Amino acid sequence: MTAVLPDALAPYWLDVAAFVTFLVMFAGYGLLSGMQWLSSRSIVGAMQRQRMQWMRNMAVRDNRVVDTILLGGLGQGNAFFASTSAIAMGGLAAILGSGERAQKILETLPFVARSEAFLFELKIVLMICIFIYAFFKFAWAFRLSHYASILIGATPIVGAVPPEAVERHARATARLIGLAAEHANSGLRSFYAAIAVVAWFFHPVLFMLTSGWVLAILVRRDFFSRSRALVASLNDPYVGDGRG
Repeated sequence: MTAVLPDALAPYWLDVAAFVTFLVMFAGYGLLSGMQWLSSRSIVGAMQRQRMQWMRNMAVRDNRVVDTILLGGLGQGNAFFASTSAIAMGGLAAILGSGERAQKILETLPFVARSEAFLFELKIVLMICIFIYAFFKFAWAFRLSHYASILIGATPIVGAVPPEAVERHARATARLIGLAAEHANSGLRSFYAAIAVVAWFFHPVLFMLTSGWVLAILVRRDFFSRSRALVASLNDPYVGDGRG
């Protein structure tokens, strides 16, 4: 490993290996799980089919207050996580300003590996970048929830337009709500990734192990959880994948 690294990075080959492992694990999982053939088998795909059915039921109701209330609750959850990400960014920026003192405090804990000041600051910067990404994801999901509320209000009245137009509008609304959920899901995964990065402050080997552990939790919850099986069992064949 040290033979392929620049001389300046050779002493930190284990940290470089841990960082690359982290990127491959989470970036790779994000790309793979976003593919349609795989996402349709996850809890994300199962919930999207339920959103499609929700919008079809909404389209035939005259009173849609309950639907807007439900969507508003989902949007408030995204707003909460967006503000939490902003608070985390501020706290980490404050630590970055007094990195040397914070590093000394952290190194008084047992099992914490000593590292250079610049490496400690890089770890903080990585966490800041993760929460910046999470903030943008949650903020956009919150905005998409507003757009979806408008589409619910603009849903055609059944009987006033052809049934095909109502179906097309319901599918588009369900897809927009699904997009908001996809961005919110990416933001939540960022929080999981930040937990893995915390282990890097202790040791790069622990960082790699924790990254694998967190990724295993994500895979289980997305594809093998009891909640995924329960929601998937409710999907009727006529609903379709809701991606239209």
